[in-house]
Amino acid sequence: MTDRKLVTVIGGSGFVGRHVVRALARAGHRVRVACRRPDLAGFTQPTGGVGQVMPVQVNLRFPDSLAAACAGADCVINLVGVLFDSGAQGFDDIHVTGAEAAARAARAAGAGQFIHMSALGADAAWDSDYAKSKAEGEKRVAQAFPGAVILRPSVIFGPEDKLFNTFATMARYSPFIVLIGDGVTKFQPVYVGDVALAISHLVARAETSGKVYELGGPEVVSMKDMARLVLEVTERKRGFMDLTWSESRFLGHMFNLWQKPWFRKLTLGLAPWPPFTADQVRTLRRDNVVSAEAVAEGRDLAALGVAPRDLASILPSYLYRYRKAGQFTPSGEQA
Repeated sequence: MTDRKLVTVIGGSGFVGRHVVRALARAGHRVRVACRRPDLAGFTQPTGGVGQVMPVQVNLRFPDSLAAACAGADCVINLVGVLFDSGAQGFDDIHVTGAEAAARAARAAGAGQFIHMSALGADAAWDSDYAKSKAEGEKRVAQAFPGAVILRPSVIFGPEDKLFNTFATMARYSPFIVLIGDGVTKFQPVYVGDVALAISHLVARAETSGKVYELGGPEVVSMKDMARLVLEVTERKRGFMDLTWSESRFLGHMFNLWQKPWFRKLTLGLAPWPPFTADQVRTLRRDNVVSAEAVAEGRDLAALGVAPRDLASILPSYLYRYRKAGQFTPSGEQA
């Protein structure tokens, strides 16, 4: 058994966070689930023993809440990120100044370790605001907490993901699945449980190497490959609407209007977030796979002692609910 530590997980109630909290609790650590609404994070507590997991309030924009959440922690993990640039939850607010504030709070609290979740493809020279903000956030974190460990995952999949569940929802209600840029962008999907296990191993090592780890699964697939796999798992027959890059950019700029404050007010805040934005289209112009350098230098999942699981072994465990009759759909029946 590793030494038990007090670990603060900022964003611990989110998609990745809840799995990280579970992995840390199983390893015997005490965990603070730092989130904006701890009253809605009670579901994380049963992942540990009585008193082992405790939700606490934090907001990256308020230093006092960060200081309280990090006080006495041996390790601080920042998992907060956004896909859309919107209001106070914008890229700069969350990925840059928010990440820096978390790292500063961890250092001021005397934490021995800081782990920061970035994204594969973070690049200050890219024309994607998302990629630029992630790269700047990494830089600020490294300056604020020397030795901080950076994690760059490819697209993460799991029961609560936004990618495969979205494809499955489209397959349920639409006669076709929309693919940006003809669906040619390559990804290396990584299972959320494997990411959580990797973080747990880093905490056990008390690693402060300052390394940047790139996390990807065992297979490289295109967006269209992933959509096909969803159709296979959900046992549905659907066509594809392949949007060219120019068509994708045009629609992305149109969808950008959905993020405007006046539009949110006009729709009383009831309109869903846009399917995609112009910045996401720019982000998708590059493949999202682990680099050969990361593998050669021991900065991947294998180096962290994790054997990544593939899509086919995980997707049926949570996408079955999108079949015509859910788990009761007869094998081979397609809708």
